[in-house]
Formats: sequence, structure tokens, C-alpha cells
Amino acid sequence: MGVDAAMELLRARLNRVRIPEPSNRIYKQECCISFQTPRSDGGLFVDLNSFLAFGGEHVLWNYNKTGNSVYLNIREVPKPVSEDRPHKKPTLLGIGVDGGFDTKEAEFEEVYSVVLLPEFVSLPFPSVELPEKVRLAVDGVLAAVGAERKEQVSAWTAGKKEVSPAALTLQQLDNGVKVPPSGWKCSRCDKTENLWLNLTDGTINCGRKNWDGTGGNGHALEHYEQTRYPLAVKLGTITADLENADVYSYEDDDTVEDPLLAQHLEHFGIDFSSLQKTEMTTAEKELDQNVNFDWNRIQEKGKELQPLFGPGYTGLANLGNSCYLASVMQAVFSTKDFQQHYFVNAKLDEAFQRAPADPTLDLKTQLTKLAHGMLSGKYSCPSGKVAEKEVEEDGEDKIMQEGIPPRMFKSLIGAGHPEFASARQQDALEFFQHFLEQVERSHASNQLEDPSRSFRFYVEERIMCSTSRKVRYTRKVDNVLSLNIPLQAAVNKDEVDAYQKLKAEKEQLGEKLEVDECVRPRVPLAACLECFFAPEEVQDFYSTALNSRTTAIKTSRLVTFPDYLVLHMRKFVMDAGWVPRKLDVFIDVPDEIDISYMRAKGLQPDEELLPETGEPEESGPSADEGIVAQLVDMGFPHARCVKAALATSNAGLEEAMNWLLSHMDDPDIDVPVAPGTKSSSAPPTYDQSHVDTLIAFGFAEDVARKALTVSGGDVERAAEWICSHPDDVIAMDLDVNTTREPSTSSEQPLPDGPGKYQLLAFVSHMGTSTQNGHYVVHVKKEGRWVIFNDSKVALSGDPPKDMGYLYFFQRAAS
Repeated sequence: MGVDAAMELLRARLNRVRIPEPSNRIYKQECCISFQTPRSDGGLFVDLNSFLAFGGEHVLWNYNKTGNSVYLNIREVPKPVSEDRPHKKPTLLGIGVDGGFDTKEAEFEEVYSVVLLPEFVSLPFPSVELPEKVRLAVDGVLAAVGAERKEQVSAWTAGKKEVSPAALTLQQLDNGVKVPPSGWKCSRCDKTENLWLNLTDGTINCGRKNWDGTGGNGHALEHYEQTRYPLAVKLGTITADLENADVYSYEDDDTVEDPLLAQHLEHFGIDFSSLQKTEMTTAEKELDQNVNFDWNRIQEKGKELQPLFGPGYTGLANLGNSCYLASVMQAVFSTKDFQQHYFVNAKLDEAFQRAPADPTLDLKTQLTKLAHGMLSGKYSCPSGKVAEKEVEEDGEDKIMQEGIPPRMFKSLIGAGHPEFASARQQDALEFFQHFLEQVERSHASNQLEDPSRSFRFYVEERIMCSTSRKVRYTRKVDNVLSLNIPLQAAVNKDEVDAYQKLKAEKEQLGEKLEVDECVRPRVPLAACLECFFAPEEVQDFYSTALNSRTTAIKTSRLVTFPDYLVLHMRKFVMDAGWVPRKLDVFIDVPDEIDISYMRAKGLQPDEELLPETGEPEESGPSADEGIVAQLVDMGFPHARCVKAALATSNAGLEEAMNWLLSHMDDPDIDVPVAPGTKSSSAPPTYDQSHVDTLIAFGFAEDVARKALTVSGGDVERAAEWICSHPDDVIAMDLDVNTTREPSTSSEQPLPDGPGKYQLLAFVSHMGTSTQNGHYVVHVKKEGRWVIFNDSKVALSGDPPKDMGYLYFFQRAAS
């Protein structure tokens, strides 16, 4: 087709072209249903109507679904290599040394064109012959900060920016200074980049010098030290919506929010409506530095690990403290249930057709995309190599892969969550449970197809009144067995005691033992399991058989055995002074376990149930024994634990813990709560209308009442509590007095089978807290252990099975 005919065809389709507005989410770095990028074959196609991006293999799917026919094609192609830097094959297994791998990345340049579908007619851009509407649309797309980038920066700055008090009271000098729209330069040197406009006097100076010598000469900081004018905005980050403007407070030494920025800019004659972004913000620079940090160094430890490539051996690139997500997802997608549901039985085109208008907001679509990216092997190739190229057998190409960046999935799974929406390090256990909750919600209309069911199981709790010997059975759903670690069960107690004695003697002499002299307790996994199922004495138990308080014995058993059993090792305990401490301990975990003896037996013929008659109102509420027991396990005194549970209306462990930590200095904190005494810290009452509102949303009345009690009567907070405490809600729904199988339609049966399991994967953690450090995962594939360390995938020579934090077991084949 000739150029004239193509132009005529384009003009006929201008109704399918939109000029982007500041509020539009524009994708231009990654396909929304695959991991193709502008560097992939054919580049990336940006729909100039929806502003979604598609790889060359999938853009026709979008055309067939939407009819949108005009696209901006973005391709990144390598710049020609200069003759003075010829490409050399490495001859040594080293980086940055003569004969080793070159650390300098190839430079790329972007090439643009306007493409019409379904003909795939291409028109060059820029071109004055293109219709003005198309030129404006393309310019808008190219000038905008991509949605992928916005989401990353938003995660990185989550919880960071606060409104600056200085901004609200800023006095600007009436000195006649007017700032031009371009051509800026530092007032004290010749720097023309990384420039900051002081919002008090309009002076433009350069920023601080970076660690590598780039950036500036620090004249903006010098200006503040001389004038004490506190706020400055980075020129080049100001756009029409002011969303990305980088405002810095020298008083707080941090980036801040300036709600009056438009007014402050207008004072110096700046028309921000026409400005475009030309520089990275401080947050973007921090993000780039963190993403590029080489976490792999802490894992090498001198070992030469054999890299692995191919289907099922694709790494996940670190997005900045996202190793917790990468480790959990590698473990989850090593299970057949998730593989079958999102890969084997799920085609990308069908998932896209079923997805809503924006597939980046649909969890099923993004999980299908992630599964195909991780399991297909399409993106599992040596860094810098094309997917089709085979890895050479002589080892010259045995370098690590880049991995796929799970940006869209991370943004979606963390949306609305105060922690997982940020770029801070998170607890892998909490993320695993949050992930399963979101998967369950996405399958609410068809629970039997929900792959997260394969992790869930029923736990039966039996409480026996010590005096009457009568019993009560309750049942709850869980997806993890959280195990205490009994250090007294260590098999090397003598060696540990000798080490501790020697260590104390050395410290008295001002000496230290060498690292390799350290002796850690070694506890068998069987002992940890026994701790979970061991009888536990419950204090201050109200017996409906006696109509008075006594003690009780609580035991736990499993009603059902899940297809995949996840064990969580409680390595973080409360030390003296209630300071969290990580146990330095080894857990001997075998490749196979049998928990058949832990099967619940239900009500026995010689047992008599406790009367269902509740506790008299005048006796007041009783503390939840489970919450109290968990707090006691952490080292808190029993009286304080009871008081915390009562003060938070038994809302949950986290609420009780927060209350306890904030009331440690109360003068009566250690005064026991007398039987029949209601807590003075109980939340206020609520209106019946608020209960009715939550019932109208579909919540059960008892759930609504508990949520309102916990939230102090606030409807919005109550709804948030219900959504963030699914286990508590399920436990309320499933609280029964017998162990008969569920019969209601809302209570679906869970998978069950023999109690023999084989170790499938384990997530390990390095660091002093689950909120810092680093996570890696080992997965058993094809009879061998493989380490997944973010984007690094390699054969593991010595898997540290005794150092795991989460262990994933699969049911053994019968």
C-alpha cells in the first residue's frame, strides 16, 4: 500500500484516536498480557485509544476485541557499536576483567512509527504529513510518564511524602524574579541539569553530587545553609498536573508534598501547564539505584552455581525489595494446581477475551500472564540473548538471565494494601496469605475452580473443662501451620551449652569467638509439629457446665489434610523488654513427613458436650484463649494478654499486640482483670443503622457487629476490618459444636487425603527482621534442587533445608 493510500486510511480512522489527558494511564514499557517490551521482536504497540500496550504476537487480539486500529509502534534497537569497542567473546569466567564479561550494557535508541491494523501498514514518525490529531496523540504518549513507571515510583514513595508545614506558611519574596520556561542554569556554576528552584526567592542552583560524581555541585544546599529558605522544586519534573513535581524540604531533609505548589510557581511567572518532564525525580533515582542493586552477591559465597534455563526455570527480576514476592510466587507456581489452572488449562488469548476493558486490573489475567512468563521458558534465556538461541554447551554462554519483571502483578496484588502497595520489604508469610485471599475472592463465583483451595484445611480445636470433663469442639479454616520452635528439644544441647559457656568466658575477657565456631541449636521438625498438637492449659476458662471459671485443656488436630501443606517456622520471638529477636536455629527437615496421627477424631462416644448456654451477661466478656495463648508464647505476662484481648474485643492477635505495645506504661497494666469485669478500654457502642448498612453489603449480622465493635462504630473502618480479617470471619462462620462435615451450600468441602507429604520447596530469609534482609526459595524440580534468587536461577549444590522460614510440602503419591 502506498503512502497516500495509507494516509487516507489513517484519516478515515481518526475517530479511533484519542489525545491522552494527564489522568490517563499510559502503558509503553511492557505488554499487558505478556512480558514483551520495546526490545522484543517487532517492538511494542500502544493502542492510541485505550493506551494499553501489546507485543507483536498479541496486538491483533486487541484489534479483534476492541476494533481499535491505530497504534504507536515503539522499538528499541541497539546503537551501532563504534569501531574502537569491538565485541569480544569472553574467555574467562569473570566480570569486569580482561577476557571476562563486559559490564557495559549495549546502548539503545527508540524508533517510532504509526501502524494501522489489521493491514499492519506502517507510517514513519515524526512526520509533518501525519494528521495533527495523530501527532498530538503520539507526542502525548511519548511525553507522559508510563503507567508502569508511575506505579513503581508510587510504590517506592508509598507512605513517604508528607505535607510540609513550611509549604503552608511559606513567605515568598516580592523581588521581581521571573523564571523562563527553559534554558535554566545554576546561578553559581555552569550546570544545566539537576537544577532546583528555591520557592522563597526564585534562585536556581544545582543539586548534590551523587556517589559516582554525577549530579551537581551542591549549590542548592549551600544556598539553603546561607538563607535558611526551606523549600525547592526540581526543574524538569514539573508537568501540567503537578503530580510528579519533586519538592524537597531542607528542614526535613526529605521530599515533601506542597499543596500550594501551583501558587508558589505562579509567583515566579511559571506557566506549568505547558511544561514537560525532562528529569528523574529523587524517588525515581532511589528506585533505579535499588532495582539495580546486586542482591546476588550475598548469595554466591564463592560457589560456582550452574545457571538453568528453559520451561519452569524463569527468574523474577527484583523491583526493589520484591524478593518476598518472587520467592512466594516461585513456590506457589511449583504446585500442579496453580500450573494447571493458570498455564496448562489457560490460554492467553482466551484470558484476554474474558478480561475487562483494562486487563491490567484483572487478577486472573495477570496471573495467567505471570504463569506463562514463568513456566513457558520463552523468557528464560541468558542475559542479552534472544529466546530462540540455544545455550552453548562449552559454558561460554553460561551467564545469568534477566528474568521477567512482575510489575503489573505486583501493582495489582498490592492495590489498596498499606504494605504490599509499597516498595518496602515484607513478610513472605503475610504476603502468601494475602495472595491466597485475593485468589479466593477472584473465584468467588466458582469456588470449586479456586486453586487456592489446595492449601486450605480445617483445624479442629477441642476444649475440655478440667473440672466437669465436658468438651466443646470448634472448627476453623487455615492455610498455614504456624509452628513454635522448642529449643529445649535440640538434639545438640550439650554442644550448645558448651558453646554458650565458652562464649560467655570469652566476652568476659573482651574476646570474641570466630564465626565458624558458632554452634546453633538443631531442632527436629517432628518436635515443632508436636508443639502444635500438644495439650495446652487454658486459664480463666468459663465453663457453661459449672457456670463459673476454671481451667481447661485445649488440643488441636487437623480435620482435613490439604494437597499442599505449608509450615511456618516462628523464628521471631519477643525477647526481654519485648524486643523482637530472630532465633538463630537450625530445623532438621526431612524430605518426607507423615502427619496421619494428627487426624481429628471428633466427638467420641464417651464424651459429653458442654452446654450451649452462654456466659451470663453480668459476668462480662471473656478473653479469647487463642489470642491470649499466642501472646503468652511471645513472652508477655498472662494478665496483660487477657487485658489486651478484652480491650480489643478479641478482634485478633495483631490488634491485641498493638494495644499491648501502646499500653505498656499503664499503671494498672499488670493488675489482673477480675471475673465479671468489663474492660474499660472497650470500644464504644454503635447504631443499629450501621449494622443494617453492613448487612446490606452482604455481611452476616454477627460479623457486622464484631467489626463495628472493633472499629469503634465506624462503618468504613468496619468494612475494612472484615476485608482484612478473612480468617476471623471464616472462623465465625464455621464455629460449630461438632465435627460433622459441613452441609451448608456456603461451606464448600476442602481437599482431603492421606497424611504423607514430600518436601517441594522452602523459602529462606536472611536478616534480623521479616521487614528487611533478603528472601530466596529452593524448589525441587525434576528430582533436583534449584535455587531461585530473584532473576538468578541455578542448580543448587547444597540446599540449606535446615534454614527455611516457610516449607511447602505436597501430598506424596500413593
